Amino acid sequence: MRVGIVGLVERVARHAGRDPDREAVVLLRWSEREERSESLRYGELDRAARELAGRLRDRCRPGDRALLLYPTGLEFVKSILGCMYAGVVPVPAPLPDGDKHHLMRATGIALDSDPRIVLTDSGSLVTVSDWMSQDGLDRLLCTATDLAGPAVPGAWDGPTHISPGALALLRYTTGSTSDPKGVMISHENLAHNFEIFRDAFSLSSRDRSLGWLPLHDGAGLIEMLLEPLYRGATTVLMTADDFFTDPVRWLKAIDKYDARLSSAPGFAYRLCAREVADEQVRGLDLARWEHACVGGADPIEPEPLIEFADRFAPAGFRREAVRVGYHITESTLFVSGTRPGRPLAVERFDPSRLEQNILLPAAADAAAARSLVSSGTVNGLDVKIVDPETTAVLPDGRLGEIWIRGRSVASGYWRRVVESDRVFEMATADGEGGYLRTGDLGVRSDAELYVLGRMREMLVIGGRSLYPHDMEKAVRTSDTRFADLTGTVFAVPSPRQEIVVLHEVQAEPADPAALSSLSRSVKDWLSRCFGVRVANVAFLRPGKVRKSPGGKVQRALMRELFMADALDPVYEDLDNETRRRYRAVGPPLAVSHGKDFR
Repeated sequence: MRVGIVGLVERVARHAGRDPDREAVVLLRWSEREERSESLRYGELDRAARELAGRLRDRCRPGDRALLLYPTGLEFVKSILGCMYAGVVPVPAPLPDGDKHHLMRATGIALDSDPRIVLTDSGSLVTVSDWMSQDGLDRLLCTATDLAGPAVPGAWDGPTHISPGALALLRYTTGSTSDPKGVMISHENLAHNFEIFRDAFSLSSRDRSLGWLPLHDGAGLIEMLLEPLYRGATTVLMTADDFFTDPVRWLKAIDKYDARLSSAPGFAYRLCAREVADEQVRGLDLARWEHACVGGADPIEPEPLIEFADRFAPAGFRREAVRVGYHITESTLFVSGTRPGRPLAVERFDPSRLEQNILLPAAADAAAARSLVSSGTVNGLDVKIVDPETTAVLPDGRLGEIWIRGRSVASGYWRRVVESDRVFEMATADGEGGYLRTGDLGVRSDAELYVLGRMREMLVIGGRSLYPHDMEKAVRTSDTRFADLTGTVFAVPSPRQEIVVLHEVQAEPADPAALSSLSRSVKDWLSRCFGVRVANVAFLRPGKVRKSPGGKVQRALMRELFMADALDPVYEDLDNETRRRYRAVGPPLAVSHGKDFR
């Protein structure tokens, strides 16, 4: 590493040498209503990583990839550190456990990363072996790391010097399953991102983290697992299933384990606010929770965070503990965040000027305003707002593409030289080079960064820039049948750009007349709210709008599935031209498929 920064491998080995009995990871599980825990101390983690590194050295060369397919657990932690100790590049991926999306994604990552070995645990070995056989990957060596014997003593004597630019891991973006992109994150990228994250929140080795996001996900992997290990802190892990079974488990664990930092998507805060009973709130003490993090590359809705803060104020939770951040895989993870002591910044802006790419505060008495949540301030990185057409750097208050330069920025996409040069080596109009163009729309105002979403997902209708998040929110609040369900909005060529609304509905069984009426009301409502023609609506079963592990709606993937007629909706109301283009058969009218949810 450069002067002043020591990498993750050296850090973990150092923590193990100085304080081997300190808990590195605590894993929580629930059996019915009984909580169980097991832990891994730094000395144990270091020994396990050394043993696995010794075994890997006999089968792999430095730089080879290892595909990691694990459920949330301690074996994953040992595996990813063991790979890094050996100089083998870990490639975390979702366990191909029967979920069609997980199967497709795991296969796409396996084919793209070209791993030398597949690592899993004994409980998942049959599942992984069957998947490999079915997808033609059985040529690869597959090992259950908890079944293999220890390495020969002396076969591997500890972490050697690691070049700052050496590849530490491949993290795959959560876009299309058919076209996964592996972001090449170096040891220096990790260390630098950990440093700016620690400095932003004033964290030390005494501050525990706690999370339930999947460990193959960005925030789950980087923020909730590897960053605490870098600090020498204790991280407490839960499974996503245990959280969704009973959301109060998350809050009880934060209280019990005195966690100072925990991260979750916005929907998780809303879920807790609505499902945790009054008696359970009275039994919680959340006053010590100083960093309630929520982040990503999508605009953050303020309502779930405010609702959560108000609901749990009697338990000592403070609104100032909410930390909103801008996270992106190509910059390892953390780019900006709300500073300690700063209140949640929610400002009202003029929506008509936003359509013209100008950020202007709404008048105090304005009936229509767009509320935006600040993603905090930037520290340790060079972030500019750039006109994507001219590459000119824009002043504060002007919307443009977010460009990033700094030591957290990855070197590119795995085996995609042309695309890497186009994305990671951009120069501004005044000749400053080496910038990552994120594809995200943002604006800076009074040192705060506001993120407005992916540029490619913008709806440019009649010369106006419309935001899918605004339309999705309008749909969700337009009818009680959409409550707590997910929808998405995008545009397709038909031949001009036409808006498509997809939304999950509760209907058992599906009632064509009722859904036809609901479709008309959605079209009318959006036309009144935004002054645009909305001609295409489709309703899906609950859970059918695809999300990333962090809860982000995958609009690009949903658009692909719609255009490929691969959604199996319970009801579709498409205009004639859209139906002709994207549906092989069917009359040019609203059609119910007559399916129910049973």
